[in-house]
Amino acid sequence: MTSKVIGFIGTGIMGKPMAENVLDTGYSVIAYNRSQEPVKQLVDQGARAARSPAEVTRNSDVVVTVLPDTEAVTSVVRGDDGVLQALNDEQIYIDMSTISPAATERLSDEVEQEGAEMLDAPISGGEEGAIDGTLSIMVGGSEDTFDTAYDLLEAMGDTITRCGDSGAGQVTKAANQIIVGCQHQAVAEALLLAKQGGADLERVLEAISGGAAACWSLDARAPRVIRGNFEPGFFSSYHYKDLRIAMDAGEEYGTPMPATGIVHEMYKSMEQKGYGQDDHSGVIQIIEDLAGEKARIDE
Repeated sequence: MTSKVIGFIGTGIMGKPMAENVLDTGYSVIAYNRSQEPVKQLVDQGARAARSPAEVTRNSDVVVTVLPDTEAVTSVVRGDDGVLQALNDEQIYIDMSTISPAATERLSDEVEQEGAEMLDAPISGGEEGAIDGTLSIMVGGSEDTFDTAYDLLEAMGDTITRCGDSGAGQVTKAANQIIVGCQHQAVAEALLLAKQGGADLERVLEAISGGAAACWSLDARAPRVIRGNFEPGFFSSYHYKDLRIAMDAGEEYGTPMPATGIVHEMYKSMEQKGYGQDDHSGVIQIIEDLAGEKARIDE
């Protein structure tokens, strides 16, 4: 597919490095973003700039959206100068945002009415994974469309899995965000307990990271947490949004999710206390505020 033109709508903290990797693989890229600076940087690397989502769509073989929420995606797709205004029956639309599974199914129907094909392909791996091209990509849609788009997806990720028909990628991402959020919460509680119990936090991490407690949160985030580094790889406000999607899906499907409900409330507190722009591992700050003590090391 490297002879194809790939249109990117949304070139923020995730979308820009993803577009860069697509460029580096040899595809042509045309990009649109509300703020122009990341698009200018992509242009400097060989991309073209567009003035609207419809312009991206008219000039692309595959259109990719990487946007913050359901409202942003539906606005870009259905807007007066949006994707649906320019789609044709030779195109594929891939939404790599994390949005409502039900909204995804509706959008897929609308895309198909225009004769095009849609994949929902939400991502996990944070900014690091977007930069390194090692994202986990969870895909919903037809098998034929997945096979056609696989090489493009491979330019952005190294774990690419078709999970079912339309909406299945979003359901899988909701499951992923439940697990990651619960990990961060468990690690936060464990670190604060260790600190208040007088243990050496670096030795605690060394001791438990190789055993049954081993997880991504311990490996990739806990060493930063104990140093008070909450620079975002993934915003807490985004994780709060994702957990709202998961809770809504649980309501729709009748799934009991008691742990998810608690973690959802913790991330709600992150938003309310002004920590929404911190990394999602920063949820530890909520229980630190409750305890009146921080789980930090002295350096």
